[in-house]
This record gives sequence, C-alpha cells and structure tokens, in this order.
Amino acid sequence: MKLSPSKLNSFLMLKLPSAWLCGVRVKHIDQTECIVSVKHRWINQNPFNSMYFAVQAMAAELSTGALVMNKIQQSDKKVSMLVAQNKSVFTKKATGKIKFTCYDGNKVNEALERTLKTGEGQTFWMKSVGLNKDGDEVSVFEFEWTVKAKNTER
Repeated sequence: MKLSPSKLNSFLMLKLPSAWLCGVRVKHIDQTECIVSVKHRWINQNPFNSMYFAVQAMAAELSTGALVMNKIQQSDKKVSMLVAQNKSVFTKKATGKIKFTCYDGNKVNEALERTLKTGEGQTFWMKSVGLNKDGDEVSVFEFEWTVKAKNTER
C-alpha cells in the first residue's frame, strides 16, 4: 500500500489527534520530498499572536517522519523508527499558512539498507524548512532519526 496525503492525514486524525486538531496536514509526498502545511488559528497560537512553536515542530517532524515511514513501508521489513534529537531556529513570526518542506528522502535509503544488512541501529539527520505564504522562512527544524531492524526470530 502506497502512502498518500489522504492516508497520512487519516493516520493523524486517529493516532496523533492533537496535530490533526491544530490543522497539521500532509499536502504532498513522493520518494524524496514531503510538504506539510498548517495555518495559524486560535487553537494553535501562542500569547504573541503567532503559531506556537510546538505546532510548528509537529508539522516539521511529520514532513521528515512521513518520508521515513514511506521508505520503511516500501522495504516490506519490520523496522522501528524514533526521533533521537532535534534542533530548531525561528527567524520570523509564524502567521498565516506555513508550509514545511523536507527534501531528504534519499537520506533514509542508506540508513535502511545498513540496518537491514547489519541489524544495527542507524542514525541520520533530516531538515524541514517552514515558509510563509510570501516565501519567507519562519523556522528551520532538524531531526535526528534512528532506525533499527526488528528481530523477527524468537
């Protein structure tokens, strides 16, 4: 089964309802790129009338994590995934519609190949950039993902 924006958005509603309620939505996913949008609204604002940083983090993480999920699903193997670290920089107030884009889908391939071959956990960094409707950068997030082949022998 191929991941699509509608399947990922249904997943959000069922498994990550706080992200779904805040308006986080997958708009596009392919082998190398994922775009996630979220609109500044009352439910996701901070006291300074801009988008709360955690809402931005949810959207940015999804733009990276959806690519990891997609690659794992395509491998047809049992692989665990987890964020080990993250870093963020905020450069402008996030108001209006913000699109988070990750172009690092190719980074996942090498890590998956190594963990499936060796059984050892692998780590890699993925970046997501948040832009407003004018194309101005509002934030940049980096996530260190870990993947590890699950032992199916017991």
